[in-house]
Amino acid sequence: MAAVTFHDLRGASVFITGGGAGIGADLTLGFLAQGAKVAFVQRSDASAFVNRAEAETGQRPLFLPCDVTDIAALHAAMDRAAEAHGAIRVLVNNAANDSRHTLDSVTVADWNASLSVNLRPHFFTAQKAAPGMKAMGGGSIVNFSSVSYMMGNAGYPVYAAAKAAITGLTRSLARELGPDRIRVNALVPGWVLTERQLDLWADPESLAAHLERQCLKEHLAPRDIVAGTLFLASQASRMMTGQALVIDGGVVTTG
Repeated sequence: MAAVTFHDLRGASVFITGGGAGIGADLTLGFLAQGAKVAFVQRSDASAFVNRAEAETGQRPLFLPCDVTDIAALHAAMDRAAEAHGAIRVLVNNAANDSRHTLDSVTVADWNASLSVNLRPHFFTAQKAAPGMKAMGGGSIVNFSSVSYMMGNAGYPVYAAAKAAITGLTRSLARELGPDRIRVNALVPGWVLTERQLDLWADPESLAAHLERQCLKEHLAPRDIVAGTLFLASQASRMMTGQALVIDGGVVTTG
């Protein structure tokens, strides 16, 4: 749960991609705790999480099974969310796939599949949400990027390219949508130790090496990303757009 309350998020219609697992699950819980009306899409079954979220927050999120690579289905899910909760005021593009790969292993199909998860939904959800946000006098779009491209890490070049592109997309959309008071910012997490990371890549040697690079000597957990996202979603950041907010314990520096 967030350490602060953003009162303007109470009753807000929030749509989150990948909101039933990993960082996304904590985002859903965080917005629910603010009193927001949350709908989320997830490819895998999130029914058990929905029950847990209701037990923990007293509010039940709307789970819409959907593969974000299917843009027609994604747009249909956004329509259902708007029907249930009102026009989407906050859009959080969180869904991603950071599977490891090397230059020589990637096929054209692999490239397209990665961008279909890691970049394409960010554009088409914004396209879908923008008219409703404009009609209500504004809104907030938060696009999840990653410090992986800022660090110049090897091991996932297509993923890193997509995450870098998200920052460019964010800046372009901020300029285009700003006259309609729609703010677009990027949230840039560091290495957040989700269950997936712990299961697949977070061996003791890698964890120690990464912690050495952080200014703050504590590993990031999903909850550490929630408050920053709530800030970007709320009117607390009302004059902030086109920015990349890094939450990584002090690995990279910006500015």
